[in-house]
Amino acid sequence: MSVRLRVVVAAPLARELCELLTTLEPRIELVVDQSLLPPMRHPADFSGDPSFRRTPEQQTAYEKMIDTADALYGIPDVDAAALARTVRANPMLRWVHTMAAGGGGQVRAAHLTASELERVAFTTSAGVHGDALAEFAVFGVFAGAKHLPRLVGQQRDREWSGRWMMSQVADQTVLVLGLGGIGAAVAAKLAALGATVIGTTRSGASLPGVARTVHPDDVAEVLPHVDAVVSTLPGTDATHHLVGREFLSALKPGATVVNVGRGTVVDESALLDGLDADVVGFAALDVFEVEPLPAESPLWGHPRVLVSPHTAALDAREDRRIAELFAENASRLLDGLPMRNLVDTVEFY
Repeated sequence: MSVRLRVVVAAPLARELCELLTTLEPRIELVVDQSLLPPMRHPADFSGDPSFRRTPEQQTAYEKMIDTADALYGIPDVDAAALARTVRANPMLRWVHTMAAGGGGQVRAAHLTASELERVAFTTSAGVHGDALAEFAVFGVFAGAKHLPRLVGQQRDREWSGRWMMSQVADQTVLVLGLGGIGAAVAAKLAALGATVIGTTRSGASLPGVARTVHPDDVAEVLPHVDAVVSTLPGTDATHHLVGREFLSALKPGATVVNVGRGTVVDESALLDGLDADVVGFAALDVFEVEPLPAESPLWGHPRVLVSPHTAALDAREDRRIAELFAENASRLLDGLPMRNLVDTVEFY
């Protein structure tokens, strides 16, 4: 193994975090040119200001710089075509870290060959966003249990209705689809509130706060018994429209659906039909099949849908946590140890 790792910063990164990388792992040889990176508009804005444009000379300099890397901090311009160009132009490239927890989808979109996928390791920022997304998931479960849409509507209309029964989250059974970093955080927070948590896992391994695990192939057997479903799943061929008509029709009537994983997991047409038929009582969605969510989507105006513009993961500490994760993985790579959050280049998660 090399005693040095030439890391080129390909995504916006604050100067103090550039310094943090080399402090945490002194064997990193960091290459960064802030003038070639788009300014960030807010924390974790790894695409940067959309009005940013490089001159042809700057673009040449940017590509020349990233083509000298052993490792890249970020996918160039968060663009699959740029990633493919870089992998093919730089035979020395050994590792690319993606800023997104679901960065596997970006790697898949680059359409790299099997030999290229074998040569370059790809890692994601999975787990960094766990606590923030778990809080949104808990908020969604509470919003369904406490009939948030009805409360908002009655307040808007100044209607003092008769009293009605609300559900207690402590009495609910919640199905968490996927027990990775985000799912584990969701399960722990819900269990702390007294909810009974069922989680899906292929390995069968349980986690603190999870009362029962089921294999994804056997999930249908628990659906009639759950009051809420939280999806934390990545977007893969196996998870595409997993939460579809058959899934939703098997749920306990009035169940809450929360999605903080990938939008493609939920069949939005089936979800809307389920809401209209009162099969689904409420849906809290931070992710969608198409983003930005088209203005004509019925989800915008549905009275029992909460639309969040893929913002639930945003946290002021996210940039630092990703930098810390990168530094740890740099140490692992240099020391010949397994890296965290490696992308599965078959399923791309």
